[in-house]
Amino acid sequence: MPENPPRDPLALDAQLCFPVYASQQRIASAYRELLAPLSLTYPQYLVMLVLWEGDGLLVSEIGDRLHLDSGTLSPLLKRMAGAGLVERRRDDADERRVRVHLTGEGAGMRRRAEGIPAELFGRLGLTIDEAIQLRGLLSKLCS
Repeated sequence: MPENPPRDPLALDAQLCFPVYASQQRIASAYRELLAPLSLTYPQYLVMLVLWEGDGLLVSEIGDRLHLDSGTLSPLLKRMAGAGLVERRRDDADERRVRVHLTGEGAGMRRRAEGIPAELFGRLGLTIDEAIQLRGLLSKLCS
């Protein structure tokens, strides 16, 4: 957005939504290229990020972290289990609940993914400081 927005509040350059939308498209494209060698989609990558932080989470806990409902998350987890990345197991304390565990392959993938954030920043032309600042601002919108 320009430093001094146009006087017309409906001018494209005055909108917050358009640079956010256009940025999301560019980021998604960059992630597609970066995740292709891992055979992961972006939503699968997000699940892996959550599980790399803490393995054995309930499906509902993963959904809460990613703002995804079970109708979206369950088929995603099923595909990931089919690919050998995760295992879904009934919770010992309550069999109605399902826990998701990384397989050896899923856990080992973390090391191959470690360079993705820095590579993404470079592809987007952002320094690490700029990326951290942008992430902070966008997180503020999400809270």
